[in-house]
Amino acid sequence: MRLARRRPASSTAELCVHGELATWLRDATPARGLRPKAAAIVDFLISQPQQAAYASVADVARRVGANPATVTRTAQALGYGGWPDLQRELRARYLSHLSAAQVNAAHREEGGTSWAGSLSRDQENLAQLAAHADDEAVARIARAIASARRTLVIAAGSYASAGTALAHNARLAGYDVRLEATGGADLVNSVAALGPEDLLIAISFWRLYQSTVTAAEDASERGTRVFVITDAASPPLAAAAEDVLLAPAEGTSFFPSLTAGLALCQSIVAQLATLDPDRTAASVAAAEERWVRYGVLHRAPTLKWDGGR
Repeated sequence: MRLARRRPASSTAELCVHGELATWLRDATPARGLRPKAAAIVDFLISQPQQAAYASVADVARRVGANPATVTRTAQALGYGGWPDLQRELRARYLSHLSAAQVNAAHREEGGTSWAGSLSRDQENLAQLAAHADDEAVARIARAIASARRTLVIAAGSYASAGTALAHNARLAGYDVRLEATGGADLVNSVAALGPEDLLIAISFWRLYQSTVTAAEDASERGTRVFVITDAASPPLAAAAEDVLLAPAEGTSFFPSLTAGLALCQSIVAQLATLDPDRTAASVAAAEERWVRYGVLHRAPTLKWDGGR
């Protein structure tokens, strides 16, 4: 793909952003290349990511002297359904290079960070996930969990909430799935125990935790299958993964939204439970018996299910 000349970056940080965006978009470019106007649109995305991340399709077209239909066709040529799909990933990649304070300031400029706005953004993220989730990728990760000797879920910080739901419910479904959220020596030792018969699921969003990326790389080098759940994987994380499952994570404040990521994890377990229903039913029943024995639950079951008759 031939790109138009763009203005030089003003800092090392900007060079990093432009370089990552250029690598991502060049990798997405079809082998036959792009027409001049389409190449100009891609150059605009690389050189002006802040403007492009929030621009309408008409704004992008005007900036490069093209028409809106050309912007849409360019997004489709890069493998996206249209400009909104391409823009969402562009914005996620752009925001991953901003500090928490900068993200918070950007969201305030958009109109504040009220609780209602946060709920609205979560609804948008869920709608995007439902519309664009990769059904085959969800099925593949479920089958990978089912066939693995054991599965290690890596998720740090607040992202551990999604990892906890995935590991806890998958274990209830009858599979050996464990969460590693403490980091440090525990993370190193957990990854060191993995082999070709195992599976690692790395969960991280926004700027990503380096420990998660390193664990994915290490596991991949050891022959372990690696799946990633994120909003926009960095090149090293994507290179280590067999599949990258995307969930929108943009919030309205200084932290990312985990609603879509958690929903994706829940959907993986729901798919997993369909693979061997008898195994899952037996595992859940056994867990229920232990909950009663240990007095775990405040409300013990009092009704008998008769199959809906």
